[in-house]
Amino acid sequence: MSVGSSHPHDAARLHVSGQARYIDDIPLPAGTLHLAFGLSSVAHGDITAMDLSRVRAAPGVVRVYTAEDFGDHIPDCSPSLGDEPLLTATTVQYIGQPVFLVVATSHHAARKAATLGKIIYDEKPALFGYDEALAAESRFEDGPRIYSCGDAAEAIKSAAHVIEGTLHMGGQEHFYLEGQAAAALPQEGGDMVVYASTQHPSEIQHKVAHALHVPMHAVRVETRRMGGGFGGKESQGNWLAIACAIAARDTGKPCKMRYDRDDDMIITGKRHDFRISYTCGFDEHGRIEGIEFVQVTRAGWSMDLTLPVADRAMLHADNAYFLPNARIESHRLKTNSQSNTAYRGFGGPQGVLGIERVVDHIAHTLGRDPTEVRRLNYYDEMVVPTAGEGLPEDHVLSLDGDPLSRGGAETDTGHGAHAGGQLTPRGKLTPYGQEVEDFILHAMTERLLKDADYAARKKAVAKWNAENPIIKKGLGISPVKFGISFTLTHLNQAGALVHVYNDGSIHMNHGGTEMGQGLFLKVAQVAAQAFGVSVETVKITATDTGKVPNTSATAASSGTDLNGMAVKNACDAIRTRIEVFILERFGESEVTWAEGRVRFGPHDMAFSEIVSLAYMNRVSLSSTGFYKTPKIEWDRIAGKGRPFFYFAHGIAITEVALDTLTGENRILRADILHDAGASLNPAIDKGQIEGGYVQGAGWLTTEELWWDAKGLLKTHAPSTYKIPACSDAPDVFNVALWDGRNREDTIYRSKAVGEPPFMLGISAFLALSDACAACGPNYPALNAPATPEELLNAIARARG
Repeated sequence: MSVGSSHPHDAARLHVSGQARYIDDIPLPAGTLHLAFGLSSVAHGDITAMDLSRVRAAPGVVRVYTAEDFGDHIPDCSPSLGDEPLLTATTVQYIGQPVFLVVATSHHAARKAATLGKIIYDEKPALFGYDEALAAESRFEDGPRIYSCGDAAEAIKSAAHVIEGTLHMGGQEHFYLEGQAAAALPQEGGDMVVYASTQHPSEIQHKVAHALHVPMHAVRVETRRMGGGFGGKESQGNWLAIACAIAARDTGKPCKMRYDRDDDMIITGKRHDFRISYTCGFDEHGRIEGIEFVQVTRAGWSMDLTLPVADRAMLHADNAYFLPNARIESHRLKTNSQSNTAYRGFGGPQGVLGIERVVDHIAHTLGRDPTEVRRLNYYDEMVVPTAGEGLPEDHVLSLDGDPLSRGGAETDTGHGAHAGGQLTPRGKLTPYGQEVEDFILHAMTERLLKDADYAARKKAVAKWNAENPIIKKGLGISPVKFGISFTLTHLNQAGALVHVYNDGSIHMNHGGTEMGQGLFLKVAQVAAQAFGVSVETVKITATDTGKVPNTSATAASSGTDLNGMAVKNACDAIRTRIEVFILERFGESEVTWAEGRVRFGPHDMAFSEIVSLAYMNRVSLSSTGFYKTPKIEWDRIAGKGRPFFYFAHGIAITEVALDTLTGENRILRADILHDAGASLNPAIDKGQIEGGYVQGAGWLTTEELWWDAKGLLKTHAPSTYKIPACSDAPDVFNVALWDGRNREDTIYRSKAVGEPPFMLGISAFLALSDACAACGPNYPALNAPATPEELLNAIARARG
């Protein structure tokens, strides 16, 4: 079986040997030109004068572009509103905005010349903070977006307990190891070939064609691999590709552009930072009865993908918890900073962190174990897996909301999730009206608590904290229920192209892009499974808009779901043709494909042999494939419908140690149980889970973005911006896959595993909050990132 078995990443040997080619490694013709942007130095102002004479006279400079060179047709780089001109004509909106473009004979010459421009500005007041932008009504959309269910205000008013709070969470730099890069090669007849480090080749194709005033068929975009993307290459690469294509058209020479790390961080957008305020009413046991959220986010200077990011934050404001009465209000603010963009989780982590803070606050208020408060508020368990799919045989859960007895369940005192040996029903509808049909976190939580020895470790942590006044330990637990699908419905489609050559080798192409996550290998396993051959038989080729058109971005954790199905459909079409040939030629209708052989009746032939025979009999061995996700229907304005095909689940427990004198801290141990459905490749999936956890923990602990009072990003290099390193991963790191299958008909019943594990890193943040809470009686109200300074502030709040 190819599917379901662990295989190493298809490019692993190429990566470690340095043979894997990225954009900067592609050999280009002699005479290739290099590009660099000249950047604004003020956050907001009108350009009153610009002297580029020294730029044009600099060694190696071939051409310099300004907005005036395009007249009324300045190319647009935006993925949404059309509000991101390649070069600004009159007004700059943030420090780092491209103002002019240098074309030179080398990368160094272009970048050096770009620093020689003299621009005079009439500076204007700039908006940076949430409150400033709110007061100025500087926002995208006319007012706040509101999703609601029930009557939150009345439920809060009548609740036995009410808490209020505000959580600040910072943004996050993508810090892909390969920076933004693109190259354009002019072709005959005005055509253009573009190599781009992008998650969205079709968008690059569209934007370049628009900039060149040619139809899309005149532009071909190829992406073999990226050195990381994390959402930062979904739209931000448009600028480089467009600039290269224009310069290549005008000069007739290949053109190439890559950002240095400092330029990359200053120019490109980040994860959206959020401020989430909450008011929550709950009963004496911790059951949430009513909740109100106000989510405020800074979009930056342009819209980019802010609306769907903020929408998804709203859609994940419930996470794993049934909210019978909820009101979620979202403000999307326009500010004078980098235009924030897609980032792993796409707003989901921000929404999840908001509700996790609330549940943690409830538990502290009542003096209860946060784990029990979480279980008390979980959605109803909707599926009863068979034995061997994740539960012991005597474990029975609620079905369709009806509580059933649970063999072996610990009897609670009447206020727990398992009151009286029963699974207390909570509900199954999200605040936006989607029925949660596949909730499995009750059983997953029980399994992880047992496997991680949570109860004994909690007592040990309490004992440690009682005996040690300086070093405090903390335990944090966080579940995730993450919706899988693009919320923009038409993006949930994919195409593929599969050729079977007459020697039995297979050529596979699809619209997904490889950024290190193992997508290409997983989809190759799907093709190998379809024909019953080894994965080595399948040639993995670069994503190419000339082979598969109109593709969606590799985002929303949908890469394998969409492209795997499209490839399978193409393979099935070819296989069906061969089976029809077998029936007509041999009179056999029962055909099996396995172990590189095709068996029917008394015949046992090698795959290559039957393929060659089919070719000799003029059977077509090539096919396109197409897939569109079923069941989804979403009205984002009303906030109602089914935006997600299914949910992926996971849960993590993290233990930390905190020095209360300095704020220094360490993650000691992490235990993770994650739901990947019927995993296509367990090794690849576990790697994604580990990486997602560490990246999520980094967002909430070490990764601090800091701008000065004038709007200049000061943390724009590895020396000032701290991403997690190997030493930041926990010494004890236990990761297991939940043994189950997706109830929905996904590719071989697997589940997406790109984004959901990112939110498991929230458990590290909650563990640090728990350690702070050990310092005093008050709730520490820890903000993110939990830098040493912020941890010391939280300790002070805990002590009062």
